[in-house]
Amino acid sequence: MATLRTALPIGARPNEPRQPSFDELKQRIHSKLVDKLDLSRIADLEGDILRREIRLVVEHLCDAEQMPLNRAERERLIDEVLDEALGLGPLESLLKDPTISDILINGPKQVYVERRGKLEKVNVTFRDNEHLLQIIDRIVSKVGRRVDETCPMVDARMPDGSRFNAIIPPLALDGPAVSIRRFGKNPLRLEDLLAYKALTPEMVMLLEGAIKARLNIIISGGTGSGKTTLLNVLSSFIPNHERIITIEDAAELQLQQEHVVRLETRPPNIEGKGEVTATDLVRNALRMRPERIIIGECRGPEALDMLQAMNTGHEGSMTTLHANSPRDALSRLETMIMMAGFELPVKAMRQQIASAVDLIVQASRLQGGARKVTHITEVVGMEQDTIVIQDIYSYIQDGVDEHGRAYGRFVCHGVRPTFMPRLEAAGIRLPASAFRERVMLVD
Repeated sequence: MATLRTALPIGARPNEPRQPSFDELKQRIHSKLVDKLDLSRIADLEGDILRREIRLVVEHLCDAEQMPLNRAERERLIDEVLDEALGLGPLESLLKDPTISDILINGPKQVYVERRGKLEKVNVTFRDNEHLLQIIDRIVSKVGRRVDETCPMVDARMPDGSRFNAIIPPLALDGPAVSIRRFGKNPLRLEDLLAYKALTPEMVMLLEGAIKARLNIIISGGTGSGKTTLLNVLSSFIPNHERIITIEDAAELQLQQEHVVRLETRPPNIEGKGEVTATDLVRNALRMRPERIIIGECRGPEALDMLQAMNTGHEGSMTTLHANSPRDALSRLETMIMMAGFELPVKAMRQQIASAVDLIVQASRLQGGARKVTHITEVVGMEQDTIVIQDIYSYIQDGVDEHGRAYGRFVCHGVRPTFMPRLEAAGIRLPASAFRERVMLVD
């Protein structure tokens, strides 16, 4: 009877041991590092000193293994083991890249990033679902959040201020899904928005005057349109001496003023108790003598409390919400007020909105990734049962160029805002030319 033989690669010898792969070597070194570390000793070390000390240990382990790696591969292995032990594993290389604005993880083997408005797949993977879950847990535990089968969705903030969202099995069928919206250590400033032609100097003048004169402003826009970035930039116009209270689901705002109280909602614990909602925080903020209240995002019944605060002596407040146009933003506000559970007549609800909101700033993400302030719209008041609004400035898209990027022009509609007396009473005078009907900027 013939003996079956296993086919060997050409040039390979029988019984020759298989060389371990790079990932296997990395896992072996990481396991030995965990066994070797003296946790009581490294607890007293911080930052660069800790990384330097552990690097020496990893280098010693690599030498002892006599690994078949060249110098570049050895350095890469050491860096990746350090990232795994001290940081966020495979995510570290992506978080260090300043050109990346979004990181999207669809299971352990599929990672996409957004660079300059375009999505692309990257050669970064996790070992398996368990490895990815470990990284997720490492991120959320730092901010007192949790994610498990009983609570499979989580929002959190990362050390650099980036927004983190994860959803895990059984809700995510193909493994944990992670979305990271990058803000970076150096957030965009007003000069950057002007350089990117996201808005014009005339629009900035009006918004600066409106904020200093304590007008109530809503920033609306779609997902990824730059609402939070714009809110951060506009908040820089608030005088430094004013007391500001911010309310967010995951703290992302980076206000530069001294007198800021930051509040963050809390999800329920494992027993379903202890939840603190944005509505609870808005009501509590009213007892904290705020001069301005800033809600990171209105998405539910807290909208009613926010409008009541705007109407009862807390002028100059700001918030963001999801909407595709200024008119849609008003409709969204009505919907959120109804979520509060009060049976208000439509006219009373709209009167509340019209008297509370002064300006709507619409942010949009155009084709090709460009982000623009597409409308600055004044809420004029009520006419019968309808809220009257008028555009002061807007952006008109004319087309798409050969690179797939939208282009257009900023226009002034020749409308002098009805709130100008409030600006003048606050000592802010804008030139009449700022409201002359014309094309202000073409991009």
